[in-house]
Amino acid sequence: MTFTPHGKHLIAGEWLAGEGTFRSSPAQGAPHEFSAGTADLVNRAAEAAEAAFAAYAATSREDRARFLDTIADEIEARAEAITAMGTAETGLPEARLNGERGRTTGQLRLFADHIRKGDYLDRRHDPALPDRQPLPRPDLRLMQRPIGPVGVFGASNFPLAFSTAGGDTASALAAGCPVVVKGHPAHPATGEIVAEAVHAAIRATGMPAGVFSFIHGDTHHVGAALVQHPLIKAVGFTGSLRGGRALFDLCAARPEPIPFFGELGSINPGFILPQALAARGAKLAEGWAGSLTVGAGQFCTNPGLIVMPKGVLAEAFAKAAGDALAKIGPQVMLSDGIAEAYRAGAQRAAGVATPVFEGESHGRNALPAIYKTTAEEFLRDHTLAEEVFGPLGVIVTVTDGDQMLDVACAMEGQLTATLHLDEGDTDLARRLMPVLERKAGRILANGWPTGVEVADAMVHGGPYPASTNFGATSVGTMAIRRFLRPVSYQNIPEALLPEDLRGL
Repeated sequence: MTFTPHGKHLIAGEWLAGEGTFRSSPAQGAPHEFSAGTADLVNRAAEAAEAAFAAYAATSREDRARFLDTIADEIEARAEAITAMGTAETGLPEARLNGERGRTTGQLRLFADHIRKGDYLDRRHDPALPDRQPLPRPDLRLMQRPIGPVGVFGASNFPLAFSTAGGDTASALAAGCPVVVKGHPAHPATGEIVAEAVHAAIRATGMPAGVFSFIHGDTHHVGAALVQHPLIKAVGFTGSLRGGRALFDLCAARPEPIPFFGELGSINPGFILPQALAARGAKLAEGWAGSLTVGAGQFCTNPGLIVMPKGVLAEAFAKAAGDALAKIGPQVMLSDGIAEAYRAGAQRAAGVATPVFEGESHGRNALPAIYKTTAEEFLRDHTLAEEVFGPLGVIVTVTDGDQMLDVACAMEGQLTATLHLDEGDTDLARRLMPVLERKAGRILANGWPTGVEVADAMVHGGPYPASTNFGATSVGTMAIRRFLRPVSYQNIPEALLPEDLRGL
């Protein structure tokens, strides 16, 4: 299947143009013109979503599961065109796009299976006790219900798995919530072709047209209009701390504040404990270099900070990591703006830490860089604790276990934290664990955090600023909880109860 972008917005089953246009900036090939989103288009999409909500929320779990499965089928039917367009726009290699497409369709099918089982409904029943003394108890039943239309922002670094039909959209649709997607301007054509797949699935399964809308936009105005629209009841976002915090504040300032489920960034610290460093420092250095540079370091789980005991073993680790990075050539970054921000981040790091290896990056290409500093300097200057989106890492050396604990305690909220340990490191690891549990949503042992398994037990979130809601995840089946709320039914006749509560 070939694909030529038409540059229009999908609003309640219609492809519409806006008043102005913007041009894409692909990594390769010719740019395309796209219609610019407006507040009016957001309003039309939100109103269509609200109009579709009652009917869509009342669909059976099997019908919604079939809808999700059909979206996955329609995406796969466009596989070749999606990969070609995604590669051209983002510069990501074909193999990466193919794998990410598989993850995207896998997420959709996972949520389809999840809602078929029904466990997520958390159904509860306290039967009436009319003879209880001193007061009778009414009949009480509880079930999770969808919250309403959800706004979703496409992410720059995952044009498929965290974008148009990614995890936020899949989990919201599974919950019974219509979705309005604001596409990311770094890959508008990729977003558009996936929106066509969702549109085809809507028609094939007979879902209400307003259950999904897709709006292009290259300014902040469209996003602001989306999160402030009174009919939008929650927002899913993956992106920068600065952009996410601005949208979070808009959500909180609404006359009716709404939850903003933002995944905002993380430096994902790794702690290499003494015995592990002594036993396999060179291997760990090589592994870190590989994880640091996969996808040009443009993963939210990129391990940007390593903490280890100071001394000759730390020096050997730094040299081995630098040698490994020297073998890695330039990598294309997702956009010109991301590449520019990466170079600025490297300059900031160079101003406060000692370079170990520095590649000279130009244009949209990035070369890796690592720096080293002491725990004293790290604790004194917050600069090195800030995420740099790209293949940049920092080594922090500590004098002993107490200082390693001090560094861990000074960390802000993280998506992940990793312990590299051998059996002799157990006591120190045991001291670190309570701290890391408070700092991160996922704790690893002897691994690298890049790569997030889509599964029931996964948490992709963490304390602020890793995410804006520490009790939520944007990956895994628990993500559906973000778009549900519990409703208790007291003495409600059976005929008026939701179908899934009848006969309980």
